[in-house]
Amino acid sequence: MTEEHSSTGALNGIRIVDLTSVLMGPYACRLLADHGADVIQVVPPSTPKTVMGDSTGRGGISLDIQRNKRSIMLDLKSETGQAAPWALIETADVVVTNMRAKALQRLGFDGESIRQKYPRIIYCLANGYGETGPYADRAAYDDAIQAISGFAGLSARISGTPAYAPSVVVDKVCGLFIVQAVMAALIHRGNTGQGQSINVPMFETMAAFTLVEHFRGAALIPPQGEMGYTRLLNANRRPFQAADGWVAILPYTDANWRAFFTEIGRPELIEDEKFATHDLRTEHSEEIYGIVAEHAPQKTRQAWMDFCDEHSIPCNPVLDITDLETDPHMQSVGLFQTTTHPVEGPYRTVRDPVSYDGMSTSLKRHAPVPGEHTSEVMRELGWTDEQIDSLAQ
Repeated sequence: MTEEHSSTGALNGIRIVDLTSVLMGPYACRLLADHGADVIQVVPPSTPKTVMGDSTGRGGISLDIQRNKRSIMLDLKSETGQAAPWALIETADVVVTNMRAKALQRLGFDGESIRQKYPRIIYCLANGYGETGPYADRAAYDDAIQAISGFAGLSARISGTPAYAPSVVVDKVCGLFIVQAVMAALIHRGNTGQGQSINVPMFETMAAFTLVEHFRGAALIPPQGEMGYTRLLNANRRPFQAADGWVAILPYTDANWRAFFTEIGRPELIEDEKFATHDLRTEHSEEIYGIVAEHAPQKTRQAWMDFCDEHSIPCNPVLDITDLETDPHMQSVGLFQTTTHPVEGPYRTVRDPVSYDGMSTSLKRHAPVPGEHTSEVMRELGWTDEQIDSLAQ
């Protein structure tokens, strides 16, 4: 993978001021940068001046979520430090922040203040909770939102104990919502000439995400069932132990189940009234998955793969994350790539998994050292060397 400084993405010519931290905001802004936006990350003077030194730098996360950005270091509490971001915002199309609302108001960088001065700006505030609710200024992190959104509680329906997903799923889901919201607002501005304020609250966003499949008949008035998708909420919905390891076997259609019941020597189950239709199988999903678990050890993983491929039944081995890079499909499509950071040296990265035949989301800039582009950006804004020196001091 080679570094390219020219932008060929859909957002070429769009400038985004990145006033975010931790994972959700930086991840969203990196995705926008991948699409060609000139994303300028603003970091405080307390930030360690190393690529790996911020709160998300452990394990090389910063190499991923800060790529394709420029970075400037400003003290937003100082007079000069306040003048610089306003000069930057004047040239921007989008401001993205996940600072808490009261802190933004104290600094004067709340949406109302910015859009009053620059009405064409798209201002995106991504925070824990909607601005009009009683939780508006409550602190929020991924685990806390998994808990309150009902996501962690789904596990309690299966095992009796709530559990967090072993992934920062809320930050990443909400990051994707930020991206689609900003892109929609840019299209809206292109059509109308109007900017707008956007609020992406983690609580509401994750609740909506979780309820997509779990609202079920409870969405109807009067309700025609309870919340919760039965097929997902049972202890036997899990990878199965084959003769030589774990495997995901997922018969789904009527034909899939007929083939499976025949293969395990239980053809009588084809006529069992509990399993005759998709709805009935969903209702009795714990029992039917228990049958799969009972018979999975009869074959090796490869034997199950061969059988399932023959009958178009979804089936895959359970991989550890350390197996992904050597998976033959991953190697064929080149998801993992190697490049060299000018400071950190060689590192592995994951390309954009989506491919386009008319634009690029490739690496254009390596993750910057915090503040690396302060002088460069301020000169672009017309600041003199003396002003830049004053800013540095």
